[in-house]
Amino acid sequence: MVRLFEFRDLDKIMEIWLRGNMEAHSFIPAEYWKKNFDSVKSVLPNAEVYVYEEGTEVLGFIGIDAEYIAGIFVAEEHKGRKIGHQLIETVKRKKRLSLHVFEKNTAAMAFYRAEGFKVQERMTEKETGERECLMVYNERE
Repeated sequence: MVRLFEFRDLDKIMEIWLRGNMEAHSFIPAEYWKKNFDSVKSVLPNAEVYVYEEGTEVLGFIGIDAEYIAGIFVAEEHKGRKIGHQLIETVKRKKRLSLHVFEKNTAAMAFYRAEGFKVQERMTEKETGERECLMVYNERE
């Protein structure tokens, strides 16, 4: 079930966020994600966040700022169960969405393409020096 974030979810989604970033972005030092943990945790409760929950266990989440997807994460042991798809579907009501994804994160690139996103622009991310893509979903296309 997808529902709106509640403050009680914060520790679990931050655990999913940190683990997910370190697993999906092995080309970026783990210290980068650990360094950003507290700042993400402090702003996350103010964002529009939806969680995927089974029973009382949070298995994934998506954070969105207007039409920009700030992040989507599914616990590693629950990937491949269409949880990410359900989270994306929840926010597709916005009609147009965008996000940045590292080119080396090939699984994420394939996922977003399968969800109807297209690469609009390629650039180098300032803090990491890694290549990333701006991907856009537009319902009318």
